[in-house]
Amino acid sequence: MTRWRNGSAISAHVRVIGRLWVLMLAVSTASVARPMDETPPSLPETAPLPPTAPELVPAEACLPVVDGEDVGDDAADADTDPDAMAPDGERNDGEEDADAARADTSVEDEGLRYSRDVSDEQLRRLWTNDVAALGSMSIGLANAGRLVNGVQFPKAGGNWSVVDGQESWGTQETVSSLMAAITEVSDRLPGTPPLRVNDISKKDGGWHRPHRSHQNGRDVDLGFYYPHGETIRIKKRETCIDLARNWALVRALVTTGDVQTILVDKRVQAVLHGYARSIGEDPVWLDDLFRGSAPIVNHAPRHRDHFHVRFYNPRAQELGRRVQPLLAERPEHNIASYRVKRGDTLGKIARRFGTSAKLIEKQNKVRSNNLKVGRTLTIPLRGPCTTCPLPPPVVVPARRLPPDVTEFSLGRALMPTTVGRAHFRSSIDSAAATRSVAGWTTSAARACGS
Repeated sequence: MTRWRNGSAISAHVRVIGRLWVLMLAVSTASVARPMDETPPSLPETAPLPPTAPELVPAEACLPVVDGEDVGDDAADADTDPDAMAPDGERNDGEEDADAARADTSVEDEGLRYSRDVSDEQLRRLWTNDVAALGSMSIGLANAGRLVNGVQFPKAGGNWSVVDGQESWGTQETVSSLMAAITEVSDRLPGTPPLRVNDISKKDGGWHRPHRSHQNGRDVDLGFYYPHGETIRIKKRETCIDLARNWALVRALVTTGDVQTILVDKRVQAVLHGYARSIGEDPVWLDDLFRGSAPIVNHAPRHRDHFHVRFYNPRAQELGRRVQPLLAERPEHNIASYRVKRGDTLGKIARRFGTSAKLIEKQNKVRSNNLKVGRTLTIPLRGPCTTCPLPPPVVVPARRLPPDVTEFSLGRALMPTTVGRAHFRSSIDSAAATRSVAGWTTSAARACGS
């Protein structure tokens, strides 16, 4: 009986303690809960640009990179960005969207625009006997194409450094436009360090892992300018870049060349847009570049550590479109790229492209029982490629120029007018730039250990 009573007493104490705990929890919750009639704060429809300097990182977080390609820290973003990787594990960076959209758009063919000096008869004769005389040709689309008569970007240049010469082949138009823009920045801002020129295309174009584009000589990856030249390897690159010089690069690309698109992370866009506004760039022009119905500067995942620039190549693209039906007459150029999928055999791939398994085996030094999923094969074709995309006729739109820029003559680089030149030079001078953006450049350099 005593044991039962003691057990009952203990049980009663436990029940009392439990009730007290529930009561305390309820009181605590009520003290921080929002009243029922209180509505949550509304968010703006579009996030505003940062009015002040972005949050800077501690110096020890910045690790300079001296050698090797700057592939960046965007791999960390891929874990949280559903668009960063395609289902097959290859990079889905938005690079092919511009050309893919154009390929789906019906464009009326009004005849030749950029290669009228070469008749159809001359084209066939030169293609057969002297293909080099035709110059660079960009065949197909940026994400499904080839490069003929590519030009290697010069390795020796005081204004740039080439990361990998074997991956830096482009059309003559791409190489010339890029050299002009980089030189423009260096001329206007003395002391500018060399700009890192990363991937363009392979010598003959085609699939260029890990990219989905970079296949026909019109795409270029460019590193950022940093306060003291050395690449800062950090996830939040926008807190460490040289705003004055990176904005000068974007401005030079847009005003001196025919740029189709510039892909860069939206967080980098925000600081560049804010900087450009702070030095007096025309806000209507900036909104057209960054936020218009068809902006030139666009967001792409995995582009927080570099610019991806795609140029229009009016002559190379038009000639490439014209020679596409003639590819069968030049076997060394009549090739296609194909990525091996699960279940593929050489015979199956050969039937798809109307060629033979022996030709594929010889070209790639592989066997059917040795095909690796994801590998890129070069497919020699016997006749015209019926699966190769034929792009629409190229039409290069007018350049989107700020109010202080004018075109002196056709075929010449676009330069600011006298008034505009003075404004541009003073507005992006390093010292003036630092003052105009409330010390962004100086504070970023301190934060990055410079």
